[in-house]
Amino acid sequence: MVRIAVIPGDGIGPEVISEALNVLRTVAACSGKTIQTIDFDFGAERYLRDGVSLPPDMLDRFRAEFDAILMGALGDSRIADNKHATEILFGIRCGLDLYANIRPVKLLARRLTPLKNVTEADINFTVFRENTEDLYVGIGGIFKKGTPDEVAIQESISTRKGVQRILEAAFSFAAAHRLKKVTMADKSNALRFGGELWQRTFHDVSQRYPEIEAEHVYIDALAMMLLREPSRFQVIVTNNMFGDIISDLGAQLQGGLGIAASGNIRPEGPCMFEPVHGSAPRYAGRNVANPMGAIMSAQMMVGHLGWEAEASAIETAVQECVRAGECTEDLQGTLGTREVGAAVCRRLQKLVGR
Repeated sequence: MVRIAVIPGDGIGPEVISEALNVLRTVAACSGKTIQTIDFDFGAERYLRDGVSLPPDMLDRFRAEFDAILMGALGDSRIADNKHATEILFGIRCGLDLYANIRPVKLLARRLTPLKNVTEADINFTVFRENTEDLYVGIGGIFKKGTPDEVAIQESISTRKGVQRILEAAFSFAAAHRLKKVTMADKSNALRFGGELWQRTFHDVSQRYPEIEAEHVYIDALAMMLLREPSRFQVIVTNNMFGDIISDLGAQLQGGLGIAASGNIRPEGPCMFEPVHGSAPRYAGRNVANPMGAIMSAQMMVGHLGWEAEASAIETAVQECVRAGECTEDLQGTLGTREVGAAVCRRLQKLVGR
């Protein structure tokens, strides 16, 4: 049995996570396995009600009681600075030291990509984004705020440990999946000090994987290459800021944020999985949100937990639905959120048996 902590989140989060849970229960029932899910009401409503974002004992509970965390989108316009979202998301990522943000980019149907003359075989790569350092650590401040002399400082932090372990994760993934190339992207021609650390560490780590081509590309050149020739990439690894940007570009190449999944990973302890899209509160409760990003995040989760056959079946079911047009409007379909979840479950029942 696996135990999953579920944080449905805000806006459309509860709707898409509900369909992901239906898929998980279906695949577990069909394969004769057991999954237990426990919901936690961390989000805007609770924060507005009692000021609690992430209770102080939750990290210990996650470590002691759960195999993984499945989380929906966070964000609510009633909380101007989205403080609750930052405290929950970054609290879990940094508190559990989930240093690898992994975002698969795979085109499921040719009609979904905005690129011309591109097939499903041309867009299939994985982005490894460092998840606990860089500009996102929040070091900096504002001096003389509100005056003509105002100064804002935001510090980028890179450590040898942080850089080395995300690079090792990328190369290890490539080796495990028999891939031939890892591309590291930075801006070392302009950002000298952090860039030098990434360059030296990339060289050192790559020496342990002589069978894998180690390619360096500046981040601006990488963005251009992704549009011109996405087929040249297999694994991309970069820092927190650049990874955030480039993985969203990748999501658009595969059909939009509605289908994009992610995992926040470390080798030991519970890891967290979440769709890439936002909470989109204006679409909440209308049965129009695309649940496939949440479903594919659940697919990543069960694969990480060792349910490889079930993970493969979920991906196949989603792909079959997309190609058959059993999807929401953003993927050129006509179904609602609940109907898409039901369609995936129906296909799973045919794909998985005891």
